Amino acid sequence: MMSDYDDVWLVIPAYNEGTVIADVIEGARKTFPNIVVVDDGSTDNSSEHIMTTGAHLVQHPVNLGQGAALQTGLSYALKQPGAKYFATFDADGQHQTHDVEKMVALLRADEADVVLGSRFIEQTGEVPWIKRVVLRTAATISPTARKLNLTDSHNGLRVINREAATKLRITMNGMAHASEIVAFLAASDLRVMEVPVDILYTDYSRSKGQSLINGVNILFDISLRERGRK
Repeated sequence: MMSDYDDVWLVIPAYNEGTVIADVIEGARKTFPNIVVVDDGSTDNSSEHIMTTGAHLVQHPVNLGQGAALQTGLSYALKQPGAKYFATFDADGQHQTHDVEKMVALLRADEADVVLGSRFIEQTGEVPWIKRVVLRTAATISPTARKLNLTDSHNGLRVINREAATKLRITMNGMAHASEIVAFLAASDLRVMEVPVDILYTDYSRSKGQSLINGVNILFDISLRERGRK
């Protein structure tokens, strides 16, 4: 059966998400038939649940981190016939397919090469306060985020066209990959747009979210990377 989104691939990195991953995939596949899930060395039954959904499954034998899982998924999706647009999508149920539809429409209209989601363009009370502080601080002190005028440099919901996906190389395996992606975009000639998105915070997703110390670690990782380039 043909879909309006046959040219879109959702890339979902997953690590020990067995309790929710099938529901997330099945919900997303109602709109987006093409999904690749990278099981990043899970020690639970994530892979078994993924295999029941119709999504493509790629497995890392050991846990390499979200950055590596995203790069594996993008590389896989780029090889698929007819693939033009690529969305990075969380495994814990936070991201919404209606936001991906909106972001894909902007790419199809040739208004951008990359569309990034933001929790802060339209302020809501949903974002936990400590997460709000960490994320806003990261966007404020990051030179690359400021260059792109980003409000939410660590939002995992992104939609990119084939040109951007082909050029992108994620080398930071941990959570610092988000800052690496922003740095890549700031140094490129790609057209970048940021749009408001709805993030669904459940008790489960909150328990999996980044803490303040993880946010500090991300900034430390990026500062070391930038220092190494000098």
